[in-house]
Amino acid sequence: AGDDRTYVTAMQHINKSIENGMFGLVFVGAFVATGVAAWLQHKAGRRQAALWAGAATLLYVVALMVTMGVNIPLNNQLAAAGDPSQISDFAAVRAKFEGTWVATNMVRTLLCTAGLGALARALVLHGRSER
Repeated sequence: AGDDRTYVTAMQHINKSIENGMFGLVFVGAFVATGVAAWLQHKAGRRQAALWAGAATLLYVVALMVTMGVNIPLNNQLAAAGDPSQISDFAAVRAKFEGTWVATNMVRTLLCTAGLGALARALVLHGRSER
């Protein structure tokens, strides 16, 4: 947890460091790859595997919606608080950010974990259809 200054400073640095092309590629690439997997399974006539991969895609889309609708705006608000050397009330900045950000991050984690489970099920079904 740490003190308020450390928390705000660390989160600002984390948010700034992930704003790069590689992170964006992985972030969007996971969605694209999952959707392509669902489409390929459907095209190959593997209905059950396609449904599970489609479910994974849908779960990831919901996670992206939460990210874009809640977490990114909160990250932007945190950045707008300014340079840590200029912030006078770290407790207030943290209080506006932390509770909602942590709660929605847990929702995103659950959605992505469920999506991974759905992809694992699709892979099992794909493997069975190959035999």
